[in-house]
Amino acid sequence: MDLRKLKTLIDLVAESQIAELEVTEGDSQVRIVKNAPAPAPILMQPQAMPQYGPNVALPPATAAPAAAPAEAAAPAEPQGHVVKSPMVGTFYAASAPGNPPFVEVGATVRQGDTLCIIEAMKLLNEIEADVSGVIKQILVENGHPVEYAQPLFIIG
Repeated sequence: MDLRKLKTLIDLVAESQIAELEVTEGDSQVRIVKNAPAPAPILMQPQAMPQYGPNVALPPATAAPAAAPAEAAAPAEPQGHVVKSPMVGTFYAASAPGNPPFVEVGATVRQGDTLCIIEAMKLLNEIEADVSGVIKQILVENGHPVEYAQPLFIIG
């Protein structure tokens, strides 16, 4: 088959609504398939996992789920500034095992003081206080994994 004919056929398929064209001329056969648009990717959004801090009781394990009251009380919002994790990693309260933690509940911190370390991909990242105040709550236990934007501390 002549290259000019082939180019003409390709142009015709590209400009038309035809998705596929097959032409046989003598013992030559040509099949032209127009690329269909790729299907839109299916995006899966992760569901939020319940967060349990050191002062939160775990829900009791039951065989049958309990009926929820019609008007459930909203959980109390923590009073103060919430310091959130800037990354995914492992939370460490101290610089090394056996060392005292950087901060404890009731400790006074200034802006820029180190609160903890988050290890991500073998890098140790110091997390600093972005406000001055008193540590009201530590919401993560030492050595536990943390997610991006997970609350770590409450500073009042």
